Amino acid sequence: MKLDILAIGAHPDDVELSCSGTLMLHKLRGKLTGILDLTEGELGSRGSVAIRQKESAQASAILQLDLRENLGFRDGFFSNDEWHQLRVIEVLRKYRPNMVLANAPKDRHPDHSRAAKLVEDACYLSGLVKIETTADGVRQEAWRPKRIFHYIQDQHLEPSFVIDISNVFEYKIKSIEAYASQFDSTQGDGPITYISENDYLNKVRYRSIMMGKKIGTKYGEGFICLSNTLGLKSFDEVVLPDLV
Repeated sequence: MKLDILAIGAHPDDVELSCSGTLMLHKLRGKLTGILDLTEGELGSRGSVAIRQKESAQASAILQLDLRENLGFRDGFFSNDEWHQLRVIEVLRKYRPNMVLANAPKDRHPDHSRAAKLVEDACYLSGLVKIETTADGVRQEAWRPKRIFHYIQDQHLEPSFVIDISNVFEYKIKSIEAYASQFDSTQGDGPITYISENDYLNKVRYRSIMMGKKIGTKYGEGFICLSNTLGLKSFDEVVLPDLV
């Protein structure tokens, strides 16, 4: 299977919180979409790996993903080294996504920025023919995604561009709510955390509203382009806020 968009997150729920609206928008346009989770989120204060696996499957169904995989890296302790890069490269070469969406380059959780750099490096190295990887005993062909964009997470970062997700916003919220162990303090066990507080989902809504405001729409998701260069074939789908 060749994917159009592969979203990669350090933890299950990173993608849902940050760019699930964008995935759903493109899925409804006929694109093939998938998520790659780097860890199982085993260090989370609430829930368990088994619970989060079930929640992840539920969120995947809501978003109508074509695939979802988990590399099982150590939560909190994975590195941007050769071994981890090669595992990501194997996935990139297997599914050959045209576009990769990755963690924020700077954020509250140290795993997020580390994952961002890991994925950036892996996307580049995946295009080098002299780096050899195999799948099912067969040598993989080199593949480099056309673009990599970073979604915005907890910390406010100014986006390079914003995607209008107004028509699919409720899919985003439902996919987040699937992780009840993490975001609903009345479910499961564990201490009350920053993300399980009652108003956390309201903060997610407000972030989407503020991103939408930047482009004159109801809801939006912001992305960062580290290359600082974006090409357009036309202005037909450019959304601009009202000038009055």
